[in-house]
Amino acid sequence: MSAPDLSKLTIDRESKAFSPKRRRKWLNKWTIGALVVVLVGVFVAMRSANAPVEVEVATVTTAYPTASFTELNATGRVSAFRKAAVSTKATGRLEWLGVQEGSRVKAGEVIARLENLDVAAARDSAGAGANAARANLEQGEAELRDAAANYERSKDLFAKKFISEATLDTARARFEKQQATVASLKASIGVAEANARQAGVALEQTLIRAPFDGIVLTKNANVGDIITPFSSAAESKGAVVNMADMETLEVEADVSEASISKIKVGMPTEIQLDAYPTVRLLGEVSRIVPTVDRAKATLLVKVAFKEKDARVLPDMSAKVAFLARAPEAAERKPVTAVRPEAVVKRGDRSVVYVLDAKNVAKEVAVGSPQKVGDLVTAANVKPGDKVALNPPEKLKDGGAAAIAKK
Repeated sequence: MSAPDLSKLTIDRESKAFSPKRRRKWLNKWTIGALVVVLVGVFVAMRSANAPVEVEVATVTTAYPTASFTELNATGRVSAFRKAAVSTKATGRLEWLGVQEGSRVKAGEVIARLENLDVAAARDSAGAGANAARANLEQGEAELRDAAANYERSKDLFAKKFISEATLDTARARFEKQQATVASLKASIGVAEANARQAGVALEQTLIRAPFDGIVLTKNANVGDIITPFSSAAESKGAVVNMADMETLEVEADVSEASISKIKVGMPTEIQLDAYPTVRLLGEVSRIVPTVDRAKATLLVKVAFKEKDARVLPDMSAKVAFLARAPEAAERKPVTAVRPEAVVKRGDRSVVYVLDAKNVAKEVAVGSPQKVGDLVTAANVKPGDKVALNPPEKLKDGGAAAIAKK
């Protein structure tokens, strides 16, 4: 058996495949690659951890505690229970108008006047006729006294047989005739005075007076316009002004007939005017009009103001909250409120996440939220703040947030 050739087992230190330098180069490439992969992974992890959390947002607002015991809400308009289109029974040209829109007037105050020279002359003539009738009566009564005295003398003379019976009869006839004349003159005075009163009424009808204390709402005629009782003539006017008694303002609210069972007379209400959203006035149901609007399936509910405000005007839009009970003073003040989805538990605290202008979240404790209608109360925030809805666990205090697109 021949000896093995050990020469093949010799290490060729000159060979490039087993060069230590080559091996170190190969190892360095893998090490660098691994490091790059690790660094990329760490970067991605850090970027993912610091990436903005996508959330929906809502705005902190104000709410009133009365919403928690509101039975029903309705809309309506302010109306005056006592209002009038002021006109006159007379027909004539408007000569003077002493009011304009917004003028306050007193009951009986003259606010306009028609041309009345002819009516005033007729009144004066009737007054003169009454004076003449009274003067005639005085003359007739003087003649009656004379006839009475003559009759008495005639009776004495006849008793003494100084005159004949015919003379006595003549004296008696004259006395009785004068009595009838005086009665006629008295009746004439009644007729003349009635004519004078009639002429005075005709003159008074040319003066347009305020029927009650109130405010002029609209001016329908100008000086020079023809005024007629029913505005039947062409280019004529009926009412000179429209006015209302502002002490009788009320809200006429439409309530669905399906909900009318919740309403009763005397029920407390809270009235909010669209013109003044921050003003809330107490009221109560004064009456329910017993007629259904078939087109809208509603009933008209009249709500009287228990609190007065000079800014309330007829035809203003209003919202009425029908309350289960009268509110207390503290319940009439607004509180800050948010949507319930914005409040989450973090440990034993109720918190919200308020987003600043750069959408950085700030964790704010809101105390013990109380339900107010569809919202809940929130302390330590202010109206207008943006808060995250349904904030996830990964949204932290000081963390970035991104507003989700709807």
